[in-house]
Amino acid sequence: MPTGARSRVDRVLAEFRAQHGRGLARAITLVERRDPLTRDLFEALGPPAKSTRVIGLTGSPGTGKSTLADAMVAQSRKEGLSVAVLAVDPNSPFTGGAVFGDRIRMQRHALDPDVYIRSMGARGHLGGLSVASREAIRILAAYGFELVILETVGVGQSELEVAGIADTTLVVMAPGMGDGVQMIKAGIMEIADVFVVNKADLPGYERTVQEIRSMQHMGPQLGWRPPIIPPIASPV
Repeated sequence: MPTGARSRVDRVLAEFRAQHGRGLARAITLVERRDPLTRDLFEALGPPAKSTRVIGLTGSPGTGKSTLADAMVAQSRKEGLSVAVLAVDPNSPFTGGAVFGDRIRMQRHALDPDVYIRSMGARGHLGGLSVASREAIRILAAYGFELVILETVGVGQSELEVAGIADTTLVVMAPGMGDGVQMIKAGIMEIADVFVVNKADLPGYERTVQEIRSMQHMGPQLGWRPPIIPPIASPV
């Protein structure tokens, strides 16, 4: 490895191991850019010291995935867990960068050293995730985060990749969205470990729950069916 490249990796590792947020951010930037130094970084980091649980959130735009993620962060911190959020956003057609909507919504956690929020651009990658999502989770685990919340881009279809990464996959829906049939076509209904019918205080909630139950009966008869959870966002 050239001397300059070695020094770059050493700087990132030094900051990373010192638990500096800048080192964490730089490490994730390396994998996002598909930098050749990523391989050397992973070799130096080795396996995570402890296990990290990954929860995936997927569903159509407007169903409240970011609001749910924000509430999950707050609850996790009450339980004493360190938590990171990887929010995969669409890319700006003008700059190519990620649209940082999720960071704005989660500003109340910005000063908490045990919370890390990162927006990643999908960069045209199909499946609802960034091409670097899996590597970024590995870095977050090496840093010591106990929980990672992975939020898909929210295109509504072709978002099955999250199920292959997450330990638990939440499919988020909302009353009146009319996205049930599209989810069946995309196969998203089949990857759910939990169904979340967000905005349960809105009209049409009961109908949405009934549609989910009907779709469950249309599938294979399993001994266990994903539960349906009805959260309501409240001001804090």
